[in-house]
Amino acid sequence: MVLVTGANGFVGRHLVRFLSAQGQQVRALYHRREPDDALRQLPGVSWMQCDLLDIYAVEAAVQGITGIYHCAAIVSFHPQHRAEMMQVNITGTAHLVNEALLQHVRQLVFVSSVAALGRNAVAGEITEAEQWAESRYNSAYGQSKYLAELEVWRGVGEGLKAAVVNPGIILGPGDWNEGSARLMKLAYGEFPFYTQGVNAWVDVRDVARAAYLLMEGGVTGERFILSAGNCSYRQVLTMMAAALQRRPPRIAATPLMTGLIWRWNMLRSLLTGAAITITKETARNAQKVCHYNNDKLRRFLPGFRYTGLDETIGGMAQAFLAERDIAAGKDRR
Repeated sequence: MVLVTGANGFVGRHLVRFLSAQGQQVRALYHRREPDDALRQLPGVSWMQCDLLDIYAVEAAVQGITGIYHCAAIVSFHPQHRAEMMQVNITGTAHLVNEALLQHVRQLVFVSSVAALGRNAVAGEITEAEQWAESRYNSAYGQSKYLAELEVWRGVGEGLKAAVVNPGIILGPGDWNEGSARLMKLAYGEFPFYTQGVNAWVDVRDVARAAYLLMEGGVTGERFILSAGNCSYRQVLTMMAAALQRRPPRIAATPLMTGLIWRWNMLRSLLTGAAITITKETARNAQKVCHYNNDKLRRFLPGFRYTGLDETIGGMAQAFLAERDIAAGKDRR
């Protein structure tokens, strides 16, 4: 039996479905938000509530487990969430690694992020060999994932077999009000602005598949960038708009403009209590040009093929429009 942490999160849900389809026996962990009926009915999957900060709960969750997919994490760029994110992402990983060592778990695959590789002012292609360096371009989330990776590498030093995957921005159907899926909602609303930033992008199904193949192959002591390609935010938003048959973004948002926008968002939140949608970190990251090299995974998994971004975005658009039509039908009734 394998364990999936964060099984009701964006990556976790797709991974659990994939593992179930492979005939795997899965113990799926969630924290607060319970899985829906469709997830609960997946064959071979049993659900368990678990707080990774509770060492006794982690001990119980790891009982009888042969492999661990660690997907659980807080993803936030809000300054108010920094302390909680650091604690959950780092300490939760440490607890899981410690228990995996104690219970002689065969293998662990940690879903990290390209943000954990660090960003600096020097242009150039980023590989898995990149060394973390403190920089104003790094996010608190990236730092939390980097420090969580150190817990995994500590475990490897103590005898745990483990591999780390560093996905780019992960795309796929999800909650259209949060994360990368929110870009589809912006594209549908014909959001007019675009930034000059470039990042790596990858289909969530490819993240699940790569993690599974690395687990099954027993790969250990290695990290892998997961990326179908490097694209600008403008390119991705334009592809989304085309898939939705909407007008693409057309106004370049300069660093000065994004700086003003995030400050206005913070002020509006303080005055009205409205949710912050753009922070200093997200505004800065949207302007940063980062190119990631994805060759290493291809060397370890020669038959692996990434889903093209056009196919990924096309599938997201279909799911978005279908859910919108269902919601519109309910409203009419």
